[in-house]
Amino acid sequence: MANHASAAKRARQTIKRTERNRFYKTRIKNLTRALHEAVEAGDSEKAAEAFKAVNKNFHAYVSKGILKKNTAARKVSRLSKLVSGMNKAA
Repeated sequence: MANHASAAKRARQTIKRTERNRFYKTRIKNLTRALHEAVEAGDSEKAAEAFKAVNKNFHAYVSKGILKKNTAARKVSRLSKLVSGMNKAA
């Protein structure tokens, strides 16, 4: 338990931040899972739609400070490669 008012406030802030980050991390996982499922199913239209959503959300999370810029760029790049490779194979 916190012994100072400032420490108690920091504890409250940490709880709030943890909840918010959990939401965003789950959202990221769900978006990437949907993209992977579309690629595995071979549905290029659905994959392109899912990639658009992933790209938009990842960059929005960068602007909110949830993800670092290079992390988002790396993940989007890998997913882009996955989607474009699917189109070449078809």
